[in-house]
Amino acid sequence: MKTISIVSQKGGAGKTTLAIHLAVAASQAGMNTAVIDLDPQASSTKWADRRQAELPVVISAHASRLSQVLATARSTGGELAIIDTAPHSDNAALEAARMADVVLVPCRPSILDLEAIANSLDIAKLAHKPASVILNAVAPSGSEADEAEEAIAQLGGEACPVRLVNRVAYARAIVYGLAAQEYEPHGKAAQEITSLHKFMCAHYHMRTPAQKGKNNEQVRRRA
Repeated sequence: MKTISIVSQKGGAGKTTLAIHLAVAASQAGMNTAVIDLDPQASSTKWADRRQAELPVVISAHASRLSQVLATARSTGGELAIIDTAPHSDNAALEAARMADVVLVPCRPSILDLEAIANSLDIAKLAHKPASVILNAVAPSGSEADEAEEAIAQLGGEACPVRLVNRVAYARAIVYGLAAQEYEPHGKAAQEITSLHKFMCAHYHMRTPAQKGKNNEQVRRRA
């Protein structure tokens, strides 16, 4: 089971939005996916309460129980766990990073957010896990995102090539217990999430059932 921890020590960076949308994308690709909600505000859990679809499963948990929750998810056939962490919680974020295969750090392209990601990147380093900064709520035009990417590089971080633009579909979908790709399947937000999911699969070796089937078929042909 692959595990992704979404970490940001700053509130409002978009952790829950990123967790929800990646989880739905993985579920749509056929992966048995769970979101582990460690935030006391329980935003992911409240989203799931408004949701009619069974997947992804959202589990509200305390950081002290994280290893047990992940073990249960793994033993019941879980293929992907996405951990939605709380802001201003170094210990919980570090524990989540240690349990993960990769750490994602959502960041708005503003000076306050960019200044705050250094601590989140340090947490990934302490956990000895790869980290990628996801630029979130980016303006649809202008050089702000490019400048933010340069600032991330100066901090020693790696920016994901897929950026999430500030689109109404993300916020509206969550109101109805949906993700943007469900709310507007052919919209630009849906395209961004699809691109992000494909990047995650390729960059961090997350194989969907379709990819596994393709690989198995190639093995049978070689045999």
